[in-house]
Amino acid sequence: MAQVTSKIGSGKTPKGGEDVYTLEGIPFIRSQNVINDCLVMDSTHIPQEVHKNMNGSKVLPHDILLNITGGSIGRSCVVPKDFIEGNVNQHVSIIRLNQDNPKFLQSILSSWRGQKLIFQSMTGSGREGLNFESIKSFKIYFPLIEEQNKVASFLQRIDERISTQNKIIENQESLMRGLIQQIVTRTIKFKDKKGNDYPDWEEKKLSEIAKYYDGTHQTPKYVEKGVPFYSVEHVTANQFSKTKFISPEVFEKENERVKLEKEDILMTRIGSIGVAKFIDWDVSASFYVSLALIKSNGCFNSQFLSFMINHQDFQKELWKRTIHVAFPQKINLGEIGECIIKLPSLSEQNKIANFLSSLDEKLENEKQVLEQYQQQKKHLLQNLFI
Repeated sequence: MAQVTSKIGSGKTPKGGEDVYTLEGIPFIRSQNVINDCLVMDSTHIPQEVHKNMNGSKVLPHDILLNITGGSIGRSCVVPKDFIEGNVNQHVSIIRLNQDNPKFLQSILSSWRGQKLIFQSMTGSGREGLNFESIKSFKIYFPLIEEQNKVASFLQRIDERISTQNKIIENQESLMRGLIQQIVTRTIKFKDKKGNDYPDWEEKKLSEIAKYYDGTHQTPKYVEKGVPFYSVEHVTANQFSKTKFISPEVFEKENERVKLEKEDILMTRIGSIGVAKFIDWDVSASFYVSLALIKSNGCFNSQFLSFMINHQDFQKELWKRTIHVAFPQKINLGEIGECIIKLPSLSEQNKIANFLSSLDEKLENEKQVLEQYQQQKKHLLQNLFI
């Protein structure tokens, strides 16, 4: 690839590290800004004089940025044409082409073939890094520029669809958060069947209204078919259709105490703490200790409670009781019960849950559309660059 590039390099962390970062000045790009096929900037900048001393790491429009270290290695994007200039740190490589289409090359790097090249070229005892010589040695076929432009333009349209769909989802999530906040603060009030206000909300400890359990501490032996077994990733990514299974015999032995069933809530308690999922389908399943199971004792609507757990007030309660010195951070099961929940009457809970669930269903539909676009692009990349 060295023959088609005018630059393959990276940057560095400015002298003084984070102490020299500013809110204004020259944009400073780090690996977390390089998302798959997209450059997402934040408020991190460096002063003009620091930028002048880092001339070798200057980023220009149409550069390809490739993460070369850490857990995000292999992620890449093309710098937008309206980008003026910026700098990168040592975890991001700049690839500047002579005359070929950067979107075409970046699409190859994102494809299965490109990712294979990247991971085969990683160096170090832990194979955790990618050096410039390895990038230069990539053997990639470039068709005529006219064909590159057609392929790049086609893929760009799909990226634009994905970007638009992401914005739709972000807007709906923002709307959802705003409505829940207005409901909790009673800015939006629901009426009973006679048109009267419902009673004031009460504050209760979770332990007063619910039973809660942790899952198995042992990683079970998985089987091809059997009883579903859930972990943190299922809740955080809402990927319950992509699950592992344990045998019915193991399930019965390990779950004499508690079983996950319809109308229960699963909440993450290790790592990404406090993500709640209402189980609205028929299931009898097991789960790992990284999750907490919350069961109703009949005095609350579980779907309503799942919305309230995800609300910022309850998240603050969890945060106060989380063990932050541990890695990954976690919250003990008993501390979950000490968290305060705001609770209206059961009748109002039902009405709020029905209202919010209809919005949540629309949001999930939009996420499925996004998943379809992403799968479409993945399929195209696999077949274009074989």
